[in-house]
Amino acid sequence: MMRDDIADEVLDNADEVMGEIHPLFRGAPSSTEFRKLRKRLVRETRAAIETYDMIRPGDRWLVCLSGGKDSYTLLAVLHELKWRGLLPVDLLACNLDQGQPGFPATVLPEFLTDRQVAHRIEYQDTYSIVKEKVPEGRTYCSLCSRLRRGNLYRIAREEGCTAVVLGHHRDDILETFFMNLFHGGRLASMPPKLLNEEGDLNVLRPLAFVAEADCDRFARAMNYPVIPCDLCGSQEGLQRMQVKKLLDEWETRSPGRRQVMFRALTNVRPSHLPDPKLFDFSALMPDASDFNDKAVPDLRRH
Repeated sequence: MMRDDIADEVLDNADEVMGEIHPLFRGAPSSTEFRKLRKRLVRETRAAIETYDMIRPGDRWLVCLSGGKDSYTLLAVLHELKWRGLLPVDLLACNLDQGQPGFPATVLPEFLTDRQVAHRIEYQDTYSIVKEKVPEGRTYCSLCSRLRRGNLYRIAREEGCTAVVLGHHRDDILETFFMNLFHGGRLASMPPKLLNEEGDLNVLRPLAFVAEADCDRFARAMNYPVIPCDLCGSQEGLQRMQVKKLLDEWETRSPGRRQVMFRALTNVRPSHLPDPKLFDFSALMPDASDFNDKAVPDLRRH
């Protein structure tokens, strides 16, 4: 039996036991469509975890929860894997309240408590810093993400975590690749697994193989209390939104295009790219001795 079949069988058999479900899946639809979606999310997340060797048994992961559809999906699927005995790590959910005006500060603590999820809520007013430091008309994302990342690293260390786990999915990785291609002049994207500069924390993206559309379907079906980002979400003309629109148009014209492009990112041929730092082109020289040993035709006979 294949690994995917075993994982599906574990889910099927466990669900037959009364009450055998993590509280994060309380109220889940009983439809065949949702069941297939749930299995796909679990299977793809587990595949990414195994492919990029994310697990060290006994580790503790800080699972970052923004309140968006992607982080809710991440939280639920990781707890599903742990509930089924397929993820031997300790999970701590964390929300960083960045002080955005109107942010519903009680939503996530109440949700996490109700669903029996270990968590930490941290308040740090990075919103005011971003608004003060970023000139009018410039995008907030870069400074906002740096401040957020610094705080999350600090919290992870305080909580004894070995990894900061983020909800970036396949489409985020693709969008970042094209942003670097179009605007940064480099071939780079979000790695599924990264060691921070200090060398003491891994940054993990277990949803690397998961489509954004599936995260959206899952969060909607579960009726999770999704909280929009009013800081960057309020800005128009962002490069990421432009790239997202372009990818949407390609996907509409050629369904499955996103998956093909993502597969290309996992099938790189350095010898077919013009970067001398990736491949030793100087070594590609014919052997002169082999050439001299070959018979040379006598052209005088013709």
